[in-house]
Amino acid sequence: MSVTYDDSVGVEVSSDSFWEVGNYKRTVKRIDDGHRLCSDLMNCLHERARIEKAYAQQLTEWARRWRQLVEKGPQYGTVEKAWTAVMAEAEKVSELHLEVKASLMNEDFEKIKNWQKEAFHKQMMGGFKETKEAEDGFRKAQKPWAKKLKEVEAAKKAYHAACKEEKLAISRESNSKVDPSLNPEQLKKLQDKVEKCKQDVLKTKEKYEKSLKELDQSTPQYMENMEQVFEQCQQFEEKRLRFFREVLLEVQKHLDLSNVSSYKNIYRELEQSLKAADAVEDLRWFRANHGPGMSMNWPQFEVGEWSADMNRTLSRREKKKPTDGVTLTGINQTGDQALQKPSSVSSYDKTQSYPTDWSDDESNNPFSSTDANGDSNPFEEDATSGSEVRVRALYDYEGQEHDELSFKAGDELTKIEDEDEQGWCKGRLDNGQVGLYPANYVEAIQ
Repeated sequence: MSVTYDDSVGVEVSSDSFWEVGNYKRTVKRIDDGHRLCSDLMNCLHERARIEKAYAQQLTEWARRWRQLVEKGPQYGTVEKAWTAVMAEAEKVSELHLEVKASLMNEDFEKIKNWQKEAFHKQMMGGFKETKEAEDGFRKAQKPWAKKLKEVEAAKKAYHAACKEEKLAISRESNSKVDPSLNPEQLKKLQDKVEKCKQDVLKTKEKYEKSLKELDQSTPQYMENMEQVFEQCQQFEEKRLRFFREVLLEVQKHLDLSNVSSYKNIYRELEQSLKAADAVEDLRWFRANHGPGMSMNWPQFEVGEWSADMNRTLSRREKKKPTDGVTLTGINQTGDQALQKPSSVSSYDKTQSYPTDWSDDESNNPFSSTDANGDSNPFEEDATSGSEVRVRALYDYEGQEHDELSFKAGDELTKIEDEDEQGWCKGRLDNGQVGLYPANYVEAIQ
């Protein structure tokens, strides 16, 4: 839609051409649009930077949570390492995306901001200096031609009005010739009117043609001046367009992680970690640590008299006399004391033992003095006496069962329970392990 020139009120715009009066304003508006586009591009990059940061944080949180779940879960061996390598990949990629965010904000965003400040200068009265200069340049170039165009439009209007009057006068004169009621004097006036209209047509036509000729003569200069100002606007816009292209190419480099050597290394290392997973190796490890490959103290004949020189110690069944009366064969707990089964991978304890069928054998009793890992039973700890004595080992002793201590001659430990009927004491090593040991293997420290 064309805009009417301020000094040319009444001039009708016949087209949407740049050469029409006032249509240069679209070119001037492009300068203001350039400033707004800089702000839009900054907002665009700022939003992308927030996305990069949020993605990096989500990757880090995901990797942290799943690393804990896998480490506490039942997976083992090389496949566990391969699985955790996926979390390591996420942590490394997270760092790269944080670098992308930093590049977008610290380099690209700031570059656009500084260029915008240098290219567009705000005026105290509002608007930009560059916009006002372009506006003034176009007005100055267009004003002489617009003035002559206004004269042409006025002459054209006068000429068309004269032509209209001439036609009306001729029509009245023709009709009067067949009207007998008109006297000769009235006919003379109509004829004079026709003559006068013809003279007005000639005069207005001559003026119209003269103004058109003057306008045509001033048009080349008008076009030259307008093109000169337009080219200045084009050069200003060219700087912005080239700058945008340069910035967007920098943005592309920052976003394109495929060309970052460290990014390629992440997936090269991940592939190596995944390929290193060996099912045969994991099965061999499990067999050795939890299967038939484990060592076993098979039952052997033992003499009835105990000797300190014997390598084989009494079995757990011989250490504790069976109690008379009713044997406890099962325990059902309710309420807060009930044992809870793992509900998720995160609650799974890799160090837990695999239970066997329940029996009255104290080695399978969850309330026995120690658990499968040699840790003390909290229920028996409460039952310990308050008398603790420091003792020193006289001989080396290798624990034969899970509830027995192992020590070397000269090691010191703490006796926490006195010798029982079978010749066993309960003690605690300095590392906190609690268990049984032969009473005559140690002596009290004086």
